Amino acid sequence: MVPIAPFGIFGSVFQGSGGMVVLAYAVGMVAMMFTALSYAQMSRAFPMAGSVYSYAGRGIAAPVGFISGWMILLDYVLVPGLLYLISGVAMNTLVPAVPVWVWLTGFVVLNTVVNYMGIEMTAKVNKVMLVGELAVLVVFLAVGITALAQGKGHGFSFTPLYDAGSFSWPLVFGAVSVAVLSFLGFDGISMLAEENKESARAIGRAMVAALVLAAALFIAQTWVASLLVEDPGKLVAEGDPGGTAFYDAARNAAGGWLAGLTAASTAIAWGFANSLVAQAATSRLLYAMARDRQLPPFLAKVHRRHGVPVNATLLVAAGSLVLGIAMAARSDGITLLSTLVNFGALSGFLVLHVSVVTHYVVRGRSRRYWAHLAAPVIGFAILAYVVVNAQVAAQRLGFVWLAAGLAVLAGLIVIGRRPALSAMEQVAASPKDGSPRDGSPASPPEGDKDA
Repeated sequence: MVPIAPFGIFGSVFQGSGGMVVLAYAVGMVAMMFTALSYAQMSRAFPMAGSVYSYAGRGIAAPVGFISGWMILLDYVLVPGLLYLISGVAMNTLVPAVPVWVWLTGFVVLNTVVNYMGIEMTAKVNKVMLVGELAVLVVFLAVGITALAQGKGHGFSFTPLYDAGSFSWPLVFGAVSVAVLSFLGFDGISMLAEENKESARAIGRAMVAALVLAAALFIAQTWVASLLVEDPGKLVAEGDPGGTAFYDAARNAAGGWLAGLTAASTAIAWGFANSLVAQAATSRLLYAMARDRQLPPFLAKVHRRHGVPVNATLLVAAGSLVLGIAMAARSDGITLLSTLVNFGALSGFLVLHVSVVTHYVVRGRSRRYWAHLAAPVIGFAILAYVVVNAQVAAQRLGFVWLAAGLAVLAGLIVIGRRPALSAMEQVAASPKDGSPRDGSPASPPEGDKDA
């Protein structure tokens, strides 16, 4: 996740929530928290790469895992292209002489090289980027709060959290369906379960901690920005087609230098830091499905020296480049990709909650009713309501993708390649306590033996 992720979609969330952007992020945090709790439970049971695909396949059934992987694939495969596109558009705004596709290509090549060098290099680069993003955020918050204290903007109020004149739950949950884009990323931690040197419990703790910290930052920055919007009524009525609402709020606080700083940091954060880990997580999902013979086996090849799924990494890079350039030619490219990414992610999360109940309660007869029954059910209900109130276009395209996945599954069954989980015996867990039988995470794959 990027600490300044709301910079890029602030206007869309503001319009969708009727100005109650802080409430949208707060509700989104609650929804994602329940999802993180389910991830934590399943990562303890099955400490391996594959995210929802692995958890649903092993927690429910292999065919369900395939469909879950297919739906979450809509998120993972498209999100790098979306991030590259947003960053390219932002950089083109700052330097119009350089086309969007040039910026986009540069970000793709840079991230592919870093990811090719291994997960340790990816982690080191992200630590550096994180410091820079937090520095920009501190500057914005300090300058923004000072500006409000000096009488700029609309002064402090609770309107961004609750506005009695425009509040309605369908309105808020519709905005949440857009706001969750800023939260997507905590689930990517589960992709690195096989490369984690500590216990499987560290995966769950990392997801929860990252989610809580990021949510606090999202709420703080959007609250300040909301109070600095020059004409809230106009933004709600007309939207933010240029994607500059946050930068305009920064300009109202301190002028062009702060607007430029926030715009540039958005481009770098989305195009490098965020897309770097998105590309890494996506390659692990492709690797996990290929290892179980549900995608072409060449995607399961692991580089002997760097320990990364090399072919999957290169394929994600190529796909992101083609997708980003194609969507850059559309006026609704960013909107279309955003809605599809969110629909795919939320659909996968719904199945994740079902997996927890099935694995622990139905099969394991677990009596930990809060962790294994109540929390997953509440999380499912919240996300289901978000999906119902999402944009109709996203729902239609999402169901088309689901139908395509069902067709692929049927084809695999017909040709005798019914989904099977070949690595299941390596990470078999006790469904009652959720810990691996050998007490340690699955060993990371070596070479291309799983291919």
